[in-house]
Amino acid sequence: MTDARKIIIDTDPGQDDAVAILLALASPVELDVLGITAVAGNVPLALTERNARIICELAGRPDIKVFAGCAAPLKRRLVTAEHVHGKTGLDGPQLPDPTMPLQPGHAVDFIIETLRQEPPGTVTLCPLGPLTNIAQAFQTAPDIIDRVQQIVLMGGAYFEVGNITPAAEFNIYVDPEAADIVFRSGVPLVVLPLDVTHKALTTRDRIAAFRAMGTEPGRMVAEWTDFFERFDMQKYGSQGAPLHDPCVIAWLIRSDLFAGRHINVMIETQGEFTTGMTVADWWGVSGRPANALFIGSVDADGFYALLTDRIRRL
Repeated sequence: MTDARKIIIDTDPGQDDAVAILLALASPVELDVLGITAVAGNVPLALTERNARIICELAGRPDIKVFAGCAAPLKRRLVTAEHVHGKTGLDGPQLPDPTMPLQPGHAVDFIIETLRQEPPGTVTLCPLGPLTNIAQAFQTAPDIIDRVQQIVLMGGAYFEVGNITPAAEFNIYVDPEAADIVFRSGVPLVVLPLDVTHKALTTRDRIAAFRAMGTEPGRMVAEWTDFFERFDMQKYGSQGAPLHDPCVIAWLIRSDLFAGRHINVMIETQGEFTTGMTVADWWGVSGRPANALFIGSVDADGFYALLTDRIRRL
């Protein structure tokens, strides 16, 4: 267990967040989940912290510490995505209320205290939603910034452009000021944008493989993907839906499944039509120094093989 990479998952579950958390908890050899911090995003905070606890119990891990974080973006009103994820954020299958407790204290304080306690360069932050909690932690305690090993996040888009506005991906759009703080922080970033997640689509066979496990986690993953893929299939005319957030965890476990470029990525906070856009200098024309490994492609079969293998272990 000593070689497992220490991570904090910062999340706004969301069905695809749920699959990401299950993948992480099913991979204890590679990943040591120090805690899960909830943020408002796909649905309001009261639901995201509840959903995070439901997912931990589904994975048989009620010992995981779950903290509630920021209920609204740094400077804006919250925009949510019930139109994709349903009113609970985990619509689809019926799930029991969680019995494990929410931890006392604020998620931002947990992030700060953990980074101060653990040896420098040993904790990776894994944001799966808006970057509010991370940015707030960096603003409150600048001393932690250079203690972070890496930030591996799902967010942004370049060639696929936007999914909430014509120019912006949802996670970045919800709190562009927070994203700007994180992208300028100097912490090594790995960005899993829509450009890669839209290459990791569900198919009938891939969903059937989860259902065929005969386990509760397998059935839940199948039902969640059944629920939210309807929205994407209608919107994009695709044969399935992207599992966005599990790409973060899959990259941590099997980075060889992915390919990208070290480039400069800036966040637009002022644009009339482009607020929340990730301005990714894919062609290296800006002269700005690279600040992110921006992932562009994935071996989708390998990704689903990993996901299926790990979910089966739960």
